[in-house]
Amino acid sequence: MKVLITGATGLIGKAIVKQCHKKGVLVHYLTTSKHKLSQEENYKGFYWNPSENEIDNACFDGVDAIINLAGATISKRWTSSYKKEILQSRIQTLQLLKHSLGTIEHNVEHIISASAIGVYPDSLTNYYEETATETSSSFLGTVVEAWEHEVDNFKKINIKTTKVRIGLVLDEKEGALPQLAKPIKYGAGAAFGSGKQWQSWIHITDLARLFVYVQQQQLEGVYNAVAPNPVTNEDLTKAVARTFNKPLWLPNIPKIFMRMVLGEMHILLFESQRVSSKKIEEHGFHYKYSNLQPALEDLLG
Repeated sequence: MKVLITGATGLIGKAIVKQCHKKGVLVHYLTTSKHKLSQEENYKGFYWNPSENEIDNACFDGVDAIINLAGATISKRWTSSYKKEILQSRIQTLQLLKHSLGTIEHNVEHIISASAIGVYPDSLTNYYEETATETSSSFLGTVVEAWEHEVDNFKKINIKTTKVRIGLVLDEKEGALPQLAKPIKYGAGAAFGSGKQWQSWIHITDLARLFVYVQQQQLEGVYNAVAPNPVTNEDLTKAVARTFNKPLWLPNIPKIFMRMVLGEMHILLFESQRVSSKKIEEHGFHYKYSNLQPALEDLLG
C-alpha cells in the first residue's frame, strides 16, 4: 500500500506519516520547499508549486490513495489578500491534482481530503451530524463549501472521495493548545466571552489514526473528526488549569477586545459548534482519547 500526502510536513501531516509507517504504508509526499525533499525507502518527497501549476508526476507512481491536507494556515490575520490566499491555496492544489491525474496512467482510487467543522453554523444548542444541510455564512463556512465542492469533482474521474471535517486539534507543541496553555501555566488564563461556546476537539493521535482508518477501510463520504465528548470553552480552560494545578482568577476575556486584537479571525475563539462523532464510530473506529482530561494529561502532563 502506498499513499500520496499533501501537507505531510505540517502538524497533521507529520502525525499521519507516523501512523502510516506503523501500518507499513509507504508514503510519497508533495512539498513546495525543495530543502524538505527526502528519498527514504518509505518516505519520498516530490516538488510541486500549485500557484504555477507545477508538479512532479512521479509522485503518483504506485500510489493507491491521496491524503490531501494542503492549504494556507487560518491562524494568521485575515487581511483581504490573505483571505484570498486561504481559499485559493485549497482550490488550486486540488485542481492541480485532478488535472494531473487526468493526463497520466495511474492507480489512484481514493482521495481523502481535510475539511473543517467551520462549515456548521454557530450555535449553542445544535448537535451537528454530517447530514446537516445548513452551512455557516462566515468566511470559514464559505471556504469549506468551496473546498469540499472541489473534492467532489474527483468523482468525475472515477475516484472515490472522502471529506474529513476536523475540529479543534490538540497537540502538545503546535496549534491552539500551547497558545491556550501558556497563560494558564503562568496563572493568567481565562475563558473567552461567555465561555459557553462548544469546542469540538480531537487529540492529534486520534486524528491521524482516523485518516489512516478511512483510507484502509475505503470509507467514502463526509466524516466528522472530533472526539465523542465536546466541551465548552470554559470547561476546556478549567481542564487545562486542572492539569497544571493552577487557579483561574481572571474574568473572562471580552469578545470586543479579541476582535480588536485579532480582527475577523476572532471568530475562531467565539464560534460554537457541537459536533457528533457517531458516524465514524458506527463504522468501527475507536478513539483512544474520548474524554478531555486524559487527552490533556497525555499532552501536557
